[in-house]
Amino acid sequence: MSAKRAMTLRAQWLGRELRRLRETCGLTLKEVGGFIQRDGGTVSRIEAGIYPARTPDVLAMLDLYGVTEPRRRDGLLRLAHEVWQSGWWDSFSEDLSGTMVDYAWVESRARRIRSFDALVIPGLLQTRPYMEAVQQAVADFSPVQISSGIRFRLTRQQILTDRRPPHIEAILDESLLRRQQGGKDVLRDQLHYIATLAAQPHIEVRVLPFASGAHASPEGAFRIFEMSDPYPDVVYMDTPGGGIYMEGDEVRRFILKFDHIRHDSLTVPESIALLHEIAEKLR
Repeated sequence: MSAKRAMTLRAQWLGRELRRLRETCGLTLKEVGGFIQRDGGTVSRIEAGIYPARTPDVLAMLDLYGVTEPRRRDGLLRLAHEVWQSGWWDSFSEDLSGTMVDYAWVESRARRIRSFDALVIPGLLQTRPYMEAVQQAVADFSPVQISSGIRFRLTRQQILTDRRPPHIEAILDESLLRRQQGGKDVLRDQLHYIATLAAQPHIEVRVLPFASGAHASPEGAFRIFEMSDPYPDVVYMDTPGGGIYMEGDEVRRFILKFDHIRHDSLTVPESIALLHEIAEKLR
């Protein structure tokens, strides 16, 4: 495994949990290294997520830390396996940022995804012509990056038809329904497509209307990923400097934001009706 691929969000999550367990036991890096027959520097790199821990090392650490509760132990071992497991997203690591590769992995493991978008329709709900228009509008994207970005989004969308798909709750600012990415025909087809997706039981789409005024997320779009053990719930936001992930108290803060925005949004039937109404006016 290359160093580039080793530094993943899942390796960081595992390393952080191992560090917490070590500190709870009052053990030094050198002491743990001696137990697993590695040096303290390697243990430090494992805890930082720089060096992905191998399953035998994690097993030894869990024994040393006295982790015997089956659910906790199995969860950490499953995460250790995930660190080394290759997924379809890894094939995009040469053309896309590590943050986006991690994003696909988190998205594929989420049981519930709540999102608010104010600039672009979320990738999971985009038609191909719409995503082509969005990718081509990015000034600093090369043709290779544009092509990879489109294939990446199309592959991500496969989770919508999985045997056990995540529950999607998407709130769209009304401006998204009127900004003509790719022109009138592209936008009209996109709006009808969203309405079709919203008819599925695991996809809920709401529109935040202009009339609602100021909203709870003036800083922009965000995603809340509700995960299963051993993964923590996480929030993702795009920034000019790249995507960032937040956990803990920040997740609770964004859930509150989402609930406020949801309260000010149209109902699902009203939202679908508005999608069709705007689409028909584009003819």
